[in-house]
Amino acid sequence: MTHATFTILLTTKNRKTDLAVTLAKIQPLLVCDGVACIVCDDGSTDDSAVFVQNQYPQIQLIQHKESKGLIYSRNRLLDLVTTEFAISLDDDAHFITTNALSVIADYFAANPNCGVLALRIFWGLVAPHTVVTTETPSRVQGFVGCGHVWRMKAWRNIPDYPDWFIFYGEEDFAAYQLFKNNIEIHYLPEVLVHHRVDVKARKNSSDYTLRLRRSLRSGWYLYFLFYPLRMIPRKMAYSIWMQLQLKVFKGDFKALYALVLALSDLIFAVPKIIRNANRLTLEEYSIYQKLAPTQLYWKP
Repeated sequence: MTHATFTILLTTKNRKTDLAVTLAKIQPLLVCDGVACIVCDDGSTDDSAVFVQNQYPQIQLIQHKESKGLIYSRNRLLDLVTTEFAISLDDDAHFITTNALSVIADYFAANPNCGVLALRIFWGLVAPHTVVTTETPSRVQGFVGCGHVWRMKAWRNIPDYPDWFIFYGEEDFAAYQLFKNNIEIHYLPEVLVHHRVDVKARKNSSDYTLRLRRSLRSGWYLYFLFYPLRMIPRKMAYSIWMQLQLKVFKGDFKALYALVLALSDLIFAVPKIIRNANRLTLEEYSIYQKLAPTQLYWKP
């Protein structure tokens, strides 16, 4: 392995059981030289912090007495990193690949213009029956929050994640900023992450409307922050129409409520959008659209 140092970053809130599984899974990495770990407990009330302190005293723990949000927490974690690379995992995600750090370090060494590695991610409660893939590394538009790696030099060349997004969209925000700075994002399928979540069940969860609201508004924020002005009306119209066609017209009135709230959020966010806009030119937009899309889900 190319000599490198890593910090594994985890943010958690009231998911002690998931966190315990993740820390147990990555325990072999935590005893390696040059590997640190920081956990941010974002206002948990389930004794997550006590668990980390008692079971993993070597882990640096930071706590928020009141929840500050996922994006705020990720910014704070990244600000504390002193190593060359930072690995961001969700508290319900862990590596399946056993030699992940070696693969990551060697890839970064061979690709000096790569600022972020997007890892191959399997979404499901049960681990995949096979880990084999024929995919090859490639440059992509973006990355997924539950499994990616920062070259910290790249992170420090762009603005922090927008904590006013609260949840969702921060990865794409960073991707556009990296693109504007001529820093690349690469998909590295050799490293597999298991994200232990039931995607289908999320629709029936109590926070479905909140999640959809935040997902919609973050996408719209990104349009107004980064897209050429002439592209925005068409993108907005298409986004709204798809929600109506695929959800609302089929009787999903929770989606209608989320849609209305997201539009209201967009209006109130106009001052922040104006202050933070870093719009692509038409030429840049064309080049960006030709990149391979973000690899969200992997299926064996």
